[in-house]
Amino acid sequence: MRICVYGAGAIGGYLAVQLALKDHDVSVIARGPHLEAIRANGLTLRIDDEERTARVGATDDPADVGPQDYVIVTLKAHSVPAVVDDMQALLGPDTAVVTAMNGVPWWYFHELDCPWRGRVLETVDPGGRQWRRIGPERAIGCVVYPATEVEAPGVIRHISGNRFTLGEPSGEKTERVMALSKALIEAGFKSPVRNIRDEIWVKLWGNLCFNPISALTRATLDVIATDPETRDVSRRMMLEGKSIGEKLGVRFGVDVEKRIDGAAAVGAHKTSMLQDLERGRPMEIEALVGAVQELGRITDTSTPTIDTVLALVRLLSRAG
Repeated sequence: MRICVYGAGAIGGYLAVQLALKDHDVSVIARGPHLEAIRANGLTLRIDDEERTARVGATDDPADVGPQDYVIVTLKAHSVPAVVDDMQALLGPDTAVVTAMNGVPWWYFHELDCPWRGRVLETVDPGGRQWRRIGPERAIGCVVYPATEVEAPGVIRHISGNRFTLGEPSGEKTERVMALSKALIEAGFKSPVRNIRDEIWVKLWGNLCFNPISALTRATLDVIATDPETRDVSRRMMLEGKSIGEKLGVRFGVDVEKRIDGAAAVGAHKTSMLQDLERGRPMEIEALVGAVQELGRITDTSTPTIDTVLALVRLLSRAG
């Protein structure tokens, strides 16, 4: 397989090393010191007291790579619209684009049996650039569960988890999604093919509340989930999100209290939004919260708690 990982950071680097070591033709799009280190020394993964290094094609110009079988996009959602034009060099007639990122994907209403089928989400795809320039027919959904970090330029540290759940927007088990699942499993990942929107909401449900609350309060996951007041805010946001999801046909396999208890059990974890805030990076506000509010407007669902928290975290972002 010809596979390009667009954004070879923590998650992208983890994928790239494991796939390259199984003899796939892997290239990565990276930049800065990270790119230079990969070019000079290869891409290194530190996992289970072991160090694995793979030589992969590395560039900051997709035109150097050419058309691929799969493009796995591991950038944060708000970074993707700016690279859509550059990405065109990677797209052949049958190229699949795998959205391995948090939040509501830009293709959400593609092939969805509902009154809003084919609708563009402005919060995650302003002006429909991804819908027009990539095309929803290329999309394969991917829910990312591992925790990894860039330990040094060209070096990825695996912390926990190895699951990348895949799914077609149509729900079909197509040849292309099954082939990718097989390649990921052979590379050492758990990669089941599921109803991807149900899977997206399982993770989104927690991200929707815990991420913005952590940015606003600087609190870790265990505190947010056990403090009575922030737990109540989380509960209300999740119930609003559940109402939206159910109108879109999503099935929630766990109740709100168990979901919050599960977050508390993770311990003193800083959410990705809090980490981005502390590092002065843009936060994933729209994909995790803004898009849920937009889905609420589309489905005529009241979201008073989400609206309040979203307004506050947007102001925090602008102030920063």
